[in-house]
Amino acid sequence: MISSAEKDIHDVWGYKYEWTELHMTEEQQMPLRYSYDTLGEDVLARVKDLQMKKAAENGEAAGKGAPRKTDLYESLKSIALSREDPVVTKFWEDVHTVPEWVDWDQIKRGQDVFYRYGEAAMTGLAFSSLLGGMAAARIVETLARTGGFAPRVARNRMLETTQFVLQVTNSLESVQPGGDGHVSAIRVRLLHAMVRNKILTMSKERDDYYSVEEFGTPINDLDSIGTISTFSAQLIWIALPAQGIYMRENEIEDYVALWRLVAYYMGTPTDVLETPASTKAIMESILDADLKPSNSSKVLAANIIQALADKAPTYPSADYLRAQARWLNGSRLSDALEIPKSSYLSVTLVMVQCIVVCASSYIYRSIPILDRWKVEYMRRRLFHVLMEGKHGMKGKKTKFELQYIPGFNTVTEQGEVARGLSIGKAGSRDMRNLIILGVLIVILGCALYVWYKVALMALHWIR
Repeated sequence: MISSAEKDIHDVWGYKYEWTELHMTEEQQMPLRYSYDTLGEDVLARVKDLQMKKAAENGEAAGKGAPRKTDLYESLKSIALSREDPVVTKFWEDVHTVPEWVDWDQIKRGQDVFYRYGEAAMTGLAFSSLLGGMAAARIVETLARTGGFAPRVARNRMLETTQFVLQVTNSLESVQPGGDGHVSAIRVRLLHAMVRNKILTMSKERDDYYSVEEFGTPINDLDSIGTISTFSAQLIWIALPAQGIYMRENEIEDYVALWRLVAYYMGTPTDVLETPASTKAIMESILDADLKPSNSSKVLAANIIQALADKAPTYPSADYLRAQARWLNGSRLSDALEIPKSSYLSVTLVMVQCIVVCASSYIYRSIPILDRWKVEYMRRRLFHVLMEGKHGMKGKKTKFELQYIPGFNTVTEQGEVARGLSIGKAGSRDMRNLIILGVLIVILGCALYVWYKVALMALHWIR
């Protein structure tokens, strides 16, 4: 038996893990910072070229490019099926060919895992994966240049990411070739190619705009692997445990398999995502090398809190959100991101939420009939509220087009965040958890009173 003293234990901002042969040093990761989805970029160039040719044939002005209303994915599909370009056709066939390692029953179980821990998973994705992920300064350099997390658009940007997650987990048909999740994965792949191409072009025009040598190629293979890890590994081994929830081994295998398939569709290397052990190792390797908060990290983290504070449907206060962020990321990383400490009341309310969500998760998953009901309920509920509801995307699904365009003058600034709690606001998360806290205190008080009375009776009987 190996003693803890003999193990190579690493500590990344309070998250401790054992370094193994599966882990990669920063030097070993370096080639992945400069490799990227070249096929996706080649296909993008060919599709846009054919779009321009067709626009010219239709009598549109030369030099204007493709029509603004042209759907890039639909153009890709049309060109691929007509076999106008062999590279585009091959790309289309590749993303519609299911890898031999895919087990559809396992993929379906992986989708169910997400909804089994629905509320905790959504909290984890927002505050650990996204907000905590902003501590990766190198990756943030690309995000900051798009302006996608500026104060006025950050919430919509987060809803778009949520749409993607819900689409790839909604149903088996959705993540199979031709389904909504599959189509969105291809759209995001093309979007990444556009952003990468734009930033690289601008960096050639102005040397100080973006340093490829320092930050790597924008949206490179390592970044893409890291993104998949935030949706899978970080949720499994960091975000859920912070809320007291630990997945079962079979759930971990199923959930990792789901995101490995999504990675395949998006042109992300999948060899490091083959098993739970390798997936955990690459996540930890990336955290070890990249989690170095910068000023941009602090700005984007603050903007995420501002985007969610006092907003429907749960109206959480900024103080409560900061408490959540600090709970899930730990005090060391939160201090580095300059997330202010919250009031003791907010910290207590977050603790109450974790206790309730944790307890309910274990109870529901232990009873098959309740487990099936919860999975389907959360699937319908999240999609309705966030995708179709008036406080979500109102039924207007994004097509993941290039909305947040990199520019020389594009700077992501920090917004102002309101202070105080939302205790007086009906329906707010603060108020809900305060009520739960009150109920728990009453129950505890009653239990202590009953125990006291029983103890007195027992003493009286003994005497």
